[in-house]
Amino acid sequence: MIARKLRSFFAVSLTLGAGSTALFHAPSPVYAQLVSTPPAERSSRATLMALLDEQYHANLKANPIEATILGEQGYDSKLPDLSRAGIDARRAASVLRLTRLKELKPDAGWSEDDRLSADLLALELTMAIEGAKFFPEHYVLDDRSGPQIWLPELPDRLPIRSFQDQLKYMSRLEAAPKLIDDAVALLKEAVAAKRVPPRTAVAFVLSQTKNLASKKFIDAPEESPFFRPFATLEADDPTAQNAKSVIAEQLVPAFGRLAAYLESTYLPACRETFAASSSIDGPAYYAHQLKLHTTTNLTPDEIHALGISEVARIRTEMFEVIARTDFPQKETLKGDELFRAFVADLRTNPKFYHTTPRDLLAGYRDIAKRIDAELPRFFAVLPRNPYGVRETPRTAAEAAPTAYYYRGSLKGGTSGTFMANTFALNQRPKYEMIALTLHEAMPGHHLQIALADELQNVHPFRRQTDFTVFIEGWALYAERLGLEMSASRYPTIPDDTNARTRDNTRGLFADPYDDFGRLNYEMWRAARLVVDTGLHAKNWTRQQAIDYMIENTALSPLNIEREVDRYIAWPGQACAYKIGELAIRKLRDQAQQTLGQRFDLRAFHDHLLGAGALPLSTLEARMKRWIDAQNPR
Repeated sequence: MIARKLRSFFAVSLTLGAGSTALFHAPSPVYAQLVSTPPAERSSRATLMALLDEQYHANLKANPIEATILGEQGYDSKLPDLSRAGIDARRAASVLRLTRLKELKPDAGWSEDDRLSADLLALELTMAIEGAKFFPEHYVLDDRSGPQIWLPELPDRLPIRSFQDQLKYMSRLEAAPKLIDDAVALLKEAVAAKRVPPRTAVAFVLSQTKNLASKKFIDAPEESPFFRPFATLEADDPTAQNAKSVIAEQLVPAFGRLAAYLESTYLPACRETFAASSSIDGPAYYAHQLKLHTTTNLTPDEIHALGISEVARIRTEMFEVIARTDFPQKETLKGDELFRAFVADLRTNPKFYHTTPRDLLAGYRDIAKRIDAELPRFFAVLPRNPYGVRETPRTAAEAAPTAYYYRGSLKGGTSGTFMANTFALNQRPKYEMIALTLHEAMPGHHLQIALADELQNVHPFRRQTDFTVFIEGWALYAERLGLEMSASRYPTIPDDTNARTRDNTRGLFADPYDDFGRLNYEMWRAARLVVDTGLHAKNWTRQQAIDYMIENTALSPLNIEREVDRYIAWPGQACAYKIGELAIRKLRDQAQQTLGQRFDLRAFHDHLLGAGALPLSTLEARMKRWIDAQNPR
């Protein structure tokens, strides 16, 4: 999972997504730089470039944290503007920008790539305007997102390398109390409008906030996570002293005000119901969320049925893998009884779990090295920006998922980060680690997002497109690529090594327990289709969703509870993974069947990733043209 939910609150647009109809046709790999022209003499293409510039910089202004990470100058002292005036101004600008865009008429001066850029801009603006009627800013925080999560993570995410960087960070600390107070104002609006989340979605928010409002940080502000960028300064350094003052006298009290409102008013006002369709905005809200994240018009019933079909298919494959393990009861038990016994052993057998955070992180890093050696066989173009593996901050770990990814930027000098959760190690099994690394790091999120960041000859707006169905669909597809990789002589589980690595036809998943872990992750994403639509369109209870996941996956009970609460808090997002992965697999199958011996996997991957994240209909059209170009008649 890529950690990008905060953009849906701060940016001009929501997290990208749109319907399936292109407005301006299709892409090509060509983009010519805009030549400065007086406004009165501008062609429609020059106006398009100006609109793209406006949108790009509006997005940066709305999310200056991302701007700093991207290496864009001028935003390094700022925080997002959560004020009602700021939100309304961004929305008004979006409406005006879309109106101007629709007035443009493509002419001979437009390349196909210009048409794609116009199409993507229209999609972003349209979805933002459609989404505004659901007031997404009213959901400004939950267990996984909000100022109580991302503000204390800034010292780890921002490039703070010099005294000037420290001063810019200080400006952000000084601005944080206003941001927190603006968040409280939005929560008050939400309560008045009865636009509040299910209580389970905010179960940890109060404890997270109270931790940051602790009196210990007033007495010893140097122990606060916000002080880390100043830890190398002498205790009597004026900058360090100022930071302590801001933390103790302004920031901690601001979190205290947030905690007080949460406890007294907001949390008691939150819903007991779970479904997005039972919110104040009804089924239309869930329909919008599905469209936003999948870029399709699939209905909840269609997605639910697809999930049930995929669950049945994957379960059959799971039994085939169980037969290859050394599980002692595989010969005596059958069917559901065998599955339950096997999963129970996976969940409770100590051999499947690391015992220290250091060992878990070292395991991920070892897997990453093995994967890196394989990548040139699958990609001709690889990103230059590196990535690292880092432990999830303890302030967020209890409510956080097993892992997630933070983007970096080559221009900004920030590497990508695979965040691994070391909380409750007995819930973080070894057999999931290969699939998880493939998904979050390479060739999953880091490869795709870093390549998009490094695209040449495109408008910078295009490097930041953020279609969930593409990004998460690619990462799930990347897990499956491990089957085709050969560096698998180092099984995750060391006992009976020789037997398990003989006659390897499963790539990185030669160990059948690792292969089951891969299938378990695929099953997880298939079950999401059933559970998400069940919760939000079919009146499932939270316990029904948990029970379905327990019965059909080998995920740990803690992970299942956190996941179900995530689906409750973030409707529709979880459906994008499987829908996107199936679309990419279908495109590859079509290319292989059409091209036969002419099919080049590296070229296929490079072209698929070569325009950044796209909605599915646009991706399908792009890849069809590529297939046709490889198949001369």
